Amino acid sequence: MDDGVVEFGLHTFGDITQDLEGTRVLSHAEVLRNVVAEGVLADQVGVDVIGVGEHHRPDYSVSAPDVVLTGIGAQTQRIKLISAVTVLSSDDPVRVYQRFATLDGITSGRAEVSLGRGSFIESFPLFGYDLQDYEILFEEKLELFDKVRREEPVTWSGSTRSALENYSIFPTTAHEHGLPTWVAVGGSPQSIVRAAKYGMGLELAIIGGAPQRFAPLANLYRKQIEQNGFDPRRIAVHSHGYIADTDEEAMEQYYPYWHHATGKLGAERGWPTPTPEQFAQEVRHGALHLGSPETVARKIANTVKTLGATRFGMKYGNGRLPHEFMMHSIELYGTKVIPMVREMLAE
Repeated sequence: MDDGVVEFGLHTFGDITQDLEGTRVLSHAEVLRNVVAEGVLADQVGVDVIGVGEHHRPDYSVSAPDVVLTGIGAQTQRIKLISAVTVLSSDDPVRVYQRFATLDGITSGRAEVSLGRGSFIESFPLFGYDLQDYEILFEEKLELFDKVRREEPVTWSGSTRSALENYSIFPTTAHEHGLPTWVAVGGSPQSIVRAAKYGMGLELAIIGGAPQRFAPLANLYRKQIEQNGFDPRRIAVHSHGYIADTDEEAMEQYYPYWHHATGKLGAERGWPTPTPEQFAQEVRHGALHLGSPETVARKIANTVKTLGATRFGMKYGNGRLPHEFMMHSIELYGTKVIPMVREMLAE
């Protein structure tokens, strides 16, 4: 349901980081502990939502977001806990629901799940799935998840897993309409229509280019939700960002790690080498919400207004960006940026 209240979140994939001196790359275990500390700080400074993503690569520490979120949930009281995202295509919808319903019970109703196909393919061979089934895997599993989340006996059959006949799934949650569920999309109209088909929340992953170009997709989603007979649903935005005390400091601190991470990914995917000009373009006119608290607040407010979003999630780390830098960014986001954005949206 869309109550019109705008929420502000932080997202992390648990990128493998380095120390402040740049002399040592941290271990997976160290990064996992740091992610929990970041989530706890986010709660303390007033952030509404913490999102933890799933990857199965050496440059990320998190492969089980629900476990990490449980660690954060055990040390917090208020902050909502969501995956960012759960790769449903290579998982079992029943088990996904059970894990997040368990998290929800432990944390007194604070769990949510964001379902997607992921931006990497490592999980498919890892769990025995054929990439040729990429489309049908997500389509069938999302259909099954929709049935499971209603917390009624499930009857379902398909080609990607065994059928269920009048099967009850446990544990259930205390939510009136089941576990809050979102579908994360990267920009395809077909994905928008699919999310609206099930009445799930929409999460727009805007990782490059101007956020304004996603406005037609947000409008398409609203129209599809209405045509499908649902009440208005929430629209969330996921974008990269970083906050420092000044614009100059943010650029100086973030750029080396952005360049390294973007260049590494680009080499895998055949992209051109990233340039300072490309970075500056993303900061000025693109999806990168970077700068001083006031600069970032203005850009977030503009993104939220343009898309009619009711949640903004900032992916606050990038590559080997040190934990200490991210902690300061989280503090500024909660104590300065969020209050400023709320004031701007109220004008």
